[in-house]
Amino acid sequence: MSNEVATHDDADGYRLTLELSHPDCWMLEATSESAARLLVNAVYIVEGNVKAHVVAHANETETIDDLVAVTRASAHTYAVTELHSRHEFGSVSVPVKQATRGLLVQYDPEDSIHDALVSRGLMPQEPIRIRDGTEYWTVAVDEPRDALQSKLDDVRQAKAAEISVQQISARDNESKADLDTRHLSNRQREVFELARSRGYYEWPREVSASDLADELDISKATLLEHLRTAESKLLGPE
Repeated sequence: MSNEVATHDDADGYRLTLELSHPDCWMLEATSESAARLLVNAVYIVEGNVKAHVVAHANETETIDDLVAVTRASAHTYAVTELHSRHEFGSVSVPVKQATRGLLVQYDPEDSIHDALVSRGLMPQEPIRIRDGTEYWTVAVDEPRDALQSKLDDVRQAKAAEISVQQISARDNESKADLDTRHLSNRQREVFELARSRGYYEWPREVSASDLADELDISKATLLEHLRTAESKLLGPE
């Protein structure tokens, strides 16, 4: 790779789609116990605590009531304020005809993964989506490709987090996945390409890891290990 191309790539950076979970998170707790989903519109640090503006959405108002109740009862929240429409700020996109409710939730920064990602240059590009106890992030990073895996590993270690990369693309060509599978083993490539073709890396996910494992006649743990290794290689030096 020429110096000109390397400089161009480093300047443009990458766009990553991440799926993650981490301990002590009220959002993961609430969406695990309720069918409602969350969109994170904004996150602030106020007097040493996190204040997050989130939008809960669900098919039924009662489902949102359940989520709010779990959020209020959580050991990981300090205060929960329900926002009426005239007090809303910012904008998020939710499915049409769904019930929504804005919340302002205060909690300990130690229970948040937001700063761990942002402080390492992984900047959210869309509202963070949380459903079924999992967070979905789309981030931009202005770093060489060979530094991305190290940054994600740092976050994994710092927050005891599980993070998988759903997609990586060059920011100057975000509509086309920038994935070179030549460095994968034949088995890793087979598993990874099947996962992509079946919609495992789509949002919302179109197939489960268990279903993919059954199709390949391997265990779910083996499938996830193949995917994790493939993702690691794809984030490595080009």
